[in-house]
Amino acid sequence: MSKIAFLFPGQGAQKAGMGQDFYEKFPSAKEIFDQASQWLSLDMKELCFKKNERLDLTEYTQAALVTTCLAMEKVVEEYGLHPDVTAGLSLGEYCAIAVSGGMSVKDAITTVRKRGILMEQAVPAGEGSMAAVLGLGAWEIESAIKDTKAEIANYNCPGQIVITGPKAAVEEASLKLKEAGARRVLPLAVSGPFHSSLLQNAGKELAKELENVEFFALQIPYVTNVTAECVTDISQTKELLAKQISSSVRWQQSVEKMLAEGVDTFVEIGPGKTLAGFMRKIAPDVKTYNIQKVEDLDQIAEILGSR
Repeated sequence: MSKIAFLFPGQGAQKAGMGQDFYEKFPSAKEIFDQASQWLSLDMKELCFKKNERLDLTEYTQAALVTTCLAMEKVVEEYGLHPDVTAGLSLGEYCAIAVSGGMSVKDAITTVRKRGILMEQAVPAGEGSMAAVLGLGAWEIESAIKDTKAEIANYNCPGQIVITGPKAAVEEASLKLKEAGARRVLPLAVSGPFHSSLLQNAGKELAKELENVEFFALQIPYVTNVTAECVTDISQTKELLAKQISSSVRWQQSVEKMLAEGVDTFVEIGPGKTLAGFMRKIAPDVKTYNIQKVEDLDQIAEILGSR
């Protein structure tokens, strides 16, 4: 029996125009965008559909991306496609939880708006940074940076891991990694040292916000970034989301967990093809699809026999 996972991208996947064709063609998607505008007192059409500088600012990016992905996913389910498990990269985990039935669309969108603001304010601009490390294994990177204050932010896929921390520590670690044989170490254009211990206070503040969120029994499991394990008990979710801000994103391990659980079809929902790209390196023989336009959905629904 085929098992399907829905995957949701994280910050960095955003781009102007995302979700616009879903908004224009499907009332259910339009409703989510319009409701998000009311909930956040932001013009989500202006933010998501037109080129603007705010789309790349963390405090706006997160709400924009989650709104877009959830609006698109709503239509995907209307086409008859349903997941057996969900997962999201960092920010995308909020989409995964909402789609798994654990929280409302409203709470997912309003909470990530607060999350984005907390992350933006956590560390003064310029004091932290992140860098992508290409061409080294996880244990090689862990060994090379162990005497620095840099940390691993993301285990994305074989040959691509992201480090994070104070700017000077990331620069020191980058030199050590090049000496250790990294093919490239690329500084990332981000506004802070995300998924580092420097964001622990932001996690504590987020935990307070999460006390006001109503969580529901999960209809299907989701895989959490923090442990790369399936979550079936929603009572774990508040603590995991608070921890997630400052802990490593174990994306490769999350995919490997889903594979071990028998998932053989992965559908990335949202702008860009980042997660599909990771899948080609983690499990190149597994069926992986990407939905970022309505035409993608038409093709995939036909392939998977749901319409």
